Formats: sequence, structure tokens, C-alpha cells
Amino acid sequence: MEEFFSTLLHEIAILAPKIGMGLLIFALFWLASLLLRKFFERLSRQADFNTAFILKLAGRTASIALLVFGAVTALGTMGINVSALVAGLGLTGFALGFALKDILSNLMAGVLILLYRPFHINDYIVVAGNEGVVTEIDLRYTTLEKEGQTFLVPNSVLFTNSIGVVENKRRRMSEEPAA
Repeated sequence: MEEFFSTLLHEIAILAPKIGMGLLIFALFWLASLLLRKFFERLSRQADFNTAFILKLAGRTASIALLVFGAVTALGTMGINVSALVAGLGLTGFALGFALKDILSNLMAGVLILLYRPFHINDYIVVAGNEGVVTEIDLRYTTLEKEGQTFLVPNSVLFTNSIGVVENKRRRMSEEPAA
């Protein structure tokens, strides 16, 4: 029994510095993740509505990526073989990307539409056989209304097809000089 405890204490003495260093590395990555998220939140408070949403999304994504990278780094520092974990994460990412390709396509097109603003709310647009007044733009769909009907057009359709834009009359009138 005494030999068992002696061996156990010896193993703990060998592993404790590795575990401590791994926990310290993860804590540093966690702190960096929090600071990065706060930075993006501060930037989003100074931006307009559409850009603020994109900045918050980018901040959350970067924060989560930093945490995952920190966890893998900490586990590797502790002496755990992470090559199978990294390969599994890569395969999982590929499978999820393939399964969610339409959703991700609409999401990325929505981000680009919100950034480049090819049209605005209350613009009358024509795209891929649909036409109407833009009432809402979000990350997956753009909502068009015409004659009491509502159409949800996927953003990937808007991004890959040509768009005919008839600008909002109120905006045009406000830009014209008064006579």
C-alpha cells in the first residue's frame, strides 16, 4: 500500500506542473477572448445598426475560435495528444459546412448585403422574378412587399442575381434642393 501511494505522489509531482501550465494557458486565452469580445462590442456601439450587428457577430465568432484554440493548446501543453482531436474538429467542421451550406451561403450573403448596401429599406427592387418594396433586411432573408403580399427572398439569391433598384421617392426628394 505504501508503494502505491509513493508511486501516486511521484506521478502527481510529474503531472502537476503540466496541468498547472495548461490551466494557465487556457486562462490567458479565456481572458484574451473576453477582451476581444469587449473590443468588438465597443466598436459596435459606435457603428450604425447594420454594421453593429456584423461587428457583434464577428466578435462572438472570434471569441469562440480563440477559446477553442486555447483549449487545444492547453491540452497539448498538459501532454495530451491532440492530433486526433484536431483532425476530428476538422472533419466535423467540414461535415457541418457541407450540411449547412445553404444557410451559410445566405448568412454570408446577408453580411455582405448589410456591408455594401446595394439597396435600402423602402427601395423598390426587382430580382429573380420577385419585385416589391424592401421592408426588412436580415442575415438570411430580405423581405419584399407588393400589393399586400410578402415575399422572403434568400440573400444568396440577391447576392448572385442582378438587382434592379428603384430608389425610395422620399429619400430622393429629401436629397433634391428646394426650389
